[in-house]
Amino acid sequence: MATQSTHAKTTHKEPSGKAFYAGRGATETFKVSLGKGIFFWDTNGKRYLDGSSGAVAANIGHGNERVRDAMIEQANRISYVVRTAFTSESTDTLCTMISDLAGPGFDQTFLVSGGSEAVESALKLARQYAVVTGQPKRSKILARMPGYHGATLGAAAVTGDPDRDEMFGPIMQIMPKVAAPLSYRIPTSFDVDSYADHCADELERQILAEGEDTVLAFIMEPVGGIATGALVAPVHYYSKVREICDRYGILLIFDEVMCGAGRTGKFLAAHHWPNALPDLVVCAKGLSAGYTPLGAMIAPNKIVDKVVESGGFLHGHTYSGNPLSSAIGVAVLTEMLERDLMGNAERMGAMLRRKLNSLKDLSTTIGDVRGMGLLNAVEVVENKANKAIFSAAKQASYRVSEIARELGLHLYARRAASGKFGEWLMAAPPLIITEPEIDLFIELLTETFRIFEGETR
Repeated sequence: MATQSTHAKTTHKEPSGKAFYAGRGATETFKVSLGKGIFFWDTNGKRYLDGSSGAVAANIGHGNERVRDAMIEQANRISYVVRTAFTSESTDTLCTMISDLAGPGFDQTFLVSGGSEAVESALKLARQYAVVTGQPKRSKILARMPGYHGATLGAAAVTGDPDRDEMFGPIMQIMPKVAAPLSYRIPTSFDVDSYADHCADELERQILAEGEDTVLAFIMEPVGGIATGALVAPVHYYSKVREICDRYGILLIFDEVMCGAGRTGKFLAAHHWPNALPDLVVCAKGLSAGYTPLGAMIAPNKIVDKVVESGGFLHGHTYSGNPLSSAIGVAVLTEMLERDLMGNAERMGAMLRRKLNSLKDLSTTIGDVRGMGLLNAVEVVENKANKAIFSAAKQASYRVSEIARELGLHLYARRAASGKFGEWLMAAPPLIITEPEIDLFIELLTETFRIFEGETR
């Protein structure tokens, strides 16, 4: 069992000063002073196992020396140039690496500062491409409910979250949604496979209802992030979605902000379904592994060339193609390739899921374990028989994460859409994790649920 087995609040809380850190489910923040490998320490010297890679971002762990050296070397050269007039060696190298790793049909990379910006870039490129190819009526972007694509208004408009729609709907144009192919809570008349078919069919019905000549794109997370808790659909869902998009001339966009950059065991999660590749892909998080804000849109020549010929892409950011961030991205991807971290994600992910499922069998409040590679989720329920969730007052997933933190384990928690779609914790440690560290993760998580379940009796 975990070495710290008592339920004592030992974590040291620092005053927040004027930093605005308030978040959903967060009641307090703690100041971190050091990180190395899969661990970090607070200012009181307490160690934490980073069980969710921060917000599923720290793919190569903390304190990586290759990244540190790349930062220093690039900073000694130049840290910033304006993208519209100049480029840099590091930027060109990173874009080439990303496109090469993405494979045929993903010819060019547009660098930005994070996931939301990458999503916005893809939506705008899709729209401009439609206009310059004589399809100006195409403006609707279909997405899934639930789903998450970012915090900016364009990305929020395609995010499937009723809470966010209610809050921010008056200042954005909410886009149409179709059901996500959930695998745990599904209507009683379906099984997992038939419900996935139903969800794909719903996409086609929605396209026809909107008017097929008005639909621009369909955006989805091929492996779910925080909104669906590492949802993986049956194989046939992906090919069916691809066929539907092709049938109606609609662009398919994969949001791989969380699941890309090696986390599922391949550079793109899309590579698990080679017969259903998207037209555009967005990545972030793992591209820089948390060492700098960085994101990317990856696009084919057939789209980019038409937009360039029309006069250029009507979009950009001050930090697009930043040389310092690019150098960090190159170092991160080099580390991932040289250490076979994608292979490790596949191997350790399979091991982690086996151990999580064993824990689920012994637990009274773990309802489901799902995921791919080292992107996994543990669903928290009050009743495993009927999959009922805890009341909102309990804030169960956040309470579990709080207990875990007290024991020295960081977990990223989410109660999706005020509990409408369930609640879970992301089990997504850095891709460098080893078998003994997996065992420590499970030991701490076992103790976490022992304490939590003792509170709920």
